Amino acid sequence: MIRLILCDDHPVVRAGLRAVLTVEADIQVVGEATSAEEAIRVVGSTRSDLVLMDLQFGGRLDGAEATRQILAADNAPHVLILTNYDTDADILGAVEAGASGYLLKDAPPDELLAAVRAAAAGQSALAPAITSRLLQRVRTPSISLSARELEVLTLVADGKSNAEVAAELFLGETTVKTHLVHIFEKLGVGSRTAAVNAARQTGLLRTS
Repeated sequence: MIRLILCDDHPVVRAGLRAVLTVEADIQVVGEATSAEEAIRVVGSTRSDLVLMDLQFGGRLDGAEATRQILAADNAPHVLILTNYDTDADILGAVEAGASGYLLKDAPPDELLAAVRAAAAGQSALAPAITSRLLQRVRTPSISLSARELEVLTLVADGKSNAEVAAELFLGETTVKTHLVHIFEKLGVGSRTAAVNAARQTGLLRTS
């Protein structure tokens, strides 16, 4: 039996997932969470094998950080990301946080169920579209940004200053500036705004 926790801030999404999952004889939904913070608490107090985690919540933490904190505990369950977002920043953040799989919310039910079973067994469960994007990233490293560079640029896209980026990522301002220089070079741009626009056009960052 796969004991599963649903983590998504939309009640309709959770209800739909529960309806798909609970008709399966080998899957039991043992908990739900509506925020990344609540997900960490629920996982910590509920015996489970797998967490189905969204990436974007309304609170301070996102799904990638919740995944990182959940997996840092002893005997942690596996985590499968289920989200609407397929940018490099989202995918790399989730994979580096330790997620066993990454699936988009428009996946058909049979693909979702297969991913749940694979992730619960400790196997990789990447959607075909995600696998293609990762392969493309490997094949074209010259236009790729590192996970840290993507973190920096994501915060810049949110309107953060260098000082604010440094504080949020626990870096020095000089380090942030160095990352930005590398980002500008890789994207062939000369400003923060141009870098954000270029990253959005190439799918490195979300468009909104």
